[in-house]
Amino acid sequence: MTIIKRNPFGPKSEGEEAVVETESYIDLSDMRFEAEDAGDASMLVKVGEIYRYEDLSSMTANVYNGHILLLDITSIANDDLTLKRVTSELRNVARDTGGDVAGVGKNLLMVTPSSVRIDRNKIRGSF
Repeated sequence: MTIIKRNPFGPKSEGEEAVVETESYIDLSDMRFEAEDAGDASMLVKVGEIYRYEDLSSMTANVYNGHILLLDITSIANDDLTLKRVTSELRNVARDTGGDVAGVGKNLLMVTPSSVRIDRNKIRGSF
């Protein structure tokens, strides 16, 4: 990759542009880290963002596989019909798996598989 370096104060003479050779860039999406490996964990917390109702089927498969799903519903928060359909479907998934579903924060929903319950009481720090 070649970058042309220019003098911010303008060229001192005609054709004074310096050519600087740089190394190739690193694509971070291709990198894998040891901490990302699930190891021997039997249950993972999967984080997803839903944009439309049709996205839900691929995400709820994680709950059926025994993982916890944390969904960001910010993009559909203003669409009452879609939000109602999504929450209804998530309740059905929780009922099917014997799990639980609850709102966590303003725009987050959590769905858990069997043997995991969500405590609705907030733990507050002391002053």
